[in-house]
Amino acid sequence: MQDIIVEKPYEFIPPYRSTLWSSLFRVLGFPAWRLRRVDGVESHEIRHLDRFQASLAAGHGILLTPNHPRTADPVAMGLLATAAPCFMWAMASWHLFQQGWLTAWIMRRLGGFSVNREGVDRQAISTAVDLLSEAQRPLFIFPEGATSRINDKLQALLDGVAFIARAAAKKRAKLSPPGKVVVHPIAVKYFFRGDVRRVCDEVLTDIEQRLSWQPQRDLALLARIVKVGQALLSLKELEYFGQTESGSFGERLQKLMDRLLGPIEEQWFGKAQSGPVVPRVRNLRAKILPDMVAGRVDDAERASRWRQLADIYLAQQLSCYPPDYLANHPSVDRVLEIVEKFEEDLFDKARVHRGRKVVLEVGEAIEVSPERDRSATIDPLMTAIEASLQRMLDRLASESPRLEG
Repeated sequence: MQDIIVEKPYEFIPPYRSTLWSSLFRVLGFPAWRLRRVDGVESHEIRHLDRFQASLAAGHGILLTPNHPRTADPVAMGLLATAAPCFMWAMASWHLFQQGWLTAWIMRRLGGFSVNREGVDRQAISTAVDLLSEAQRPLFIFPEGATSRINDKLQALLDGVAFIARAAAKKRAKLSPPGKVVVHPIAVKYFFRGDVRRVCDEVLTDIEQRLSWQPQRDLALLARIVKVGQALLSLKELEYFGQTESGSFGERLQKLMDRLLGPIEEQWFGKAQSGPVVPRVRNLRAKILPDMVAGRVDDAERASRWRQLADIYLAQQLSCYPPDYLANHPSVDRVLEIVEKFEEDLFDKARVHRGRKVVLEVGEAIEVSPERDRSATIDPLMTAIEASLQRMLDRLASESPRLEG
């Protein structure tokens, strides 16, 4: 399990309002340098920048809602800020500020402020509403709430984004003259331009050796990936069910996720829940962590809760494997994403592959109404954001070449 949970009291980290350091980082070309050096992203392209610039020129409060496939995404958003040009605010998970003083220092100077993902962080929400209503800089928030490493398919979006946008719209509507808040969905897509067969062979060989297998190079690459995936899933089924399960890959994944989350939900909520995994994970962490952080549990209870948190984390990782992802479009990029996910989930870290290009596509502005249509089950604003993002991602996915052979 990656180090994404911090067992100490949360302290809100406010935004740093000076633009001095942001200006310096821009002059030095920090986003492009960081992406190239750390993430293997060697080029970039920004599409429909004029849409974003029109909202800046109009003085709107601007909320940017990118998809979140990789940990490099916040830095990639810096490329958009440089091109506009503008400075930005960014809501970032608190655990990222706990990964060393230098990381925290840089994040704040570039406009980042913290949010506690494991509960209702009223201070972070209030700060986001204020910053958005001031309209001095655009604010970006990742509505998926966590990285997926699956570039072409969105995870369930968290509706707190709509609450922040509407609250800011209400404040701006009271100005004289009234101001607007708009949302620009931002589609982030990474293209790999290296030798996908070579890099996949390296990763799959390490995984197969971890499984005590001989490298399965006699198989076609897709068949090799399926075989490794089936093995990894079967190992988890043996751990939690005592046997491998029957059914399609998607059915087995869902059964395992429900096995991981159901008993924990029964303990904390009285019954197993349903629906997308990420909100279920978020709700459970909000129940499990407060007493741990406050030191109100003994060692045995603490160990039990950490085991629950590990099961919850595994369920979230499993939810990022769309069953039909390779069957629908076995592209070079999707193939590499799945192999990278295998590596990350098994070793908690995926190696960097050079030769990537990132494309950021700016969606049409969505004007935010201060009032929500209460007759709608799902907030219409979130529906519009999701639809816009997925349309752009589908179009970008079609540009990724299919795996030959």
